[in-house]
Amino acid sequence: MIELKNIDVVFKQQNKDFYAVKDVSLNINKGEVFGIVGPSGAGKSTLVRTINLLQHPTNGKVLIEGQNITNLNRKELSKVRLNIGMIFQHFNLISGATIAGNIAFALEANHYPKSKIQKRVQELLELVHLPEKADAYPANLSGGQKQRVAIARALANDPKILLCDEATSALDLENTEEIVSLLKEIKNKLHITIVFITHEMEVAKKLFDRIAFMENGELKEVANIYDAFSNPKVPIAKNLVERVINVTLPEQICAKEDEEIYRLKYTGEKAYSPIISEVSKKFEVSVDIINAKIDYIQGNPLGILIIAIAGEKNQRTAAYEYMKEHVFEIEKLAGGER
Repeated sequence: MIELKNIDVVFKQQNKDFYAVKDVSLNINKGEVFGIVGPSGAGKSTLVRTINLLQHPTNGKVLIEGQNITNLNRKELSKVRLNIGMIFQHFNLISGATIAGNIAFALEANHYPKSKIQKRVQELLELVHLPEKADAYPANLSGGQKQRVAIARALANDPKILLCDEATSALDLENTEEIVSLLKEIKNKLHITIVFITHEMEVAKKLFDRIAFMENGELKEVANIYDAFSNPKVPIAKNLVERVINVTLPEQICAKEDEEIYRLKYTGEKAYSPIISEVSKKFEVSVDIINAKIDYIQGNPLGILIIAIAGEKNQRTAAYEYMKEHVFEIEKLAGGER
């Protein structure tokens, strides 16, 4: 659906070249929610704006459904942009126009048949669950409602692609949940391709099909969302994921004599395995659970457990070897040297 080939975006700063995006190549599949995450200044917003050429790349190509749009003239590019909607962190609604008027404006600007505008506006308001707000003004809406109007406006001309640049960053938790739920619903109804930029990993966990991690303008890792959370490869991915799956050893707890402390990670069906019960039965050790969490990512479980195992060294060693075979990952956090 979308292919970025060797994209550079270079700005001049004090007579030096600054690479906001450096040699990024990326494929985004039709009908998926593809997320791009990274810290501030990573280049993610600059990259996503190259998709509709709001930011022209210094080098490289942007292909939409196989068509190279990078060097299209203004008229040709305008036609392509009709198939690409965009929403932003701040809603950019017209304060003096009603909600229906805000949506109608997007239709009028693209010469939608006047006789059909009212019906289309109503369809869009129903799509974002705001049919009763047609005659309201933006000042009377919550932040989440304003973003829903912005989504309706972006979808007015039935685009195939929706670009979302920090679309939930200005919202509270409840409104963020509503927008995430709405975008999932829209994706399933319209089979639209969504490219979503965020630094909020909770949003990524709930919404994305695949994810790209960026840092300093460079693409560091691309993975499906479950793999990204269960087994991140690069430091920036590990750092961002750890903020969400934050199961740590409390500072006040340390290993006692004849005790070792481990962090276990379970993935897939193994997340349901009664490993602690099995270890207690098979070996002469006592097992205490210190901290635990189970998450569901795209419907798949990911469990993390911190435990303390006490007993004779040979029994602790045997228990460790057994756990190593039956969990996805095991890490010793404290205790005697092995």
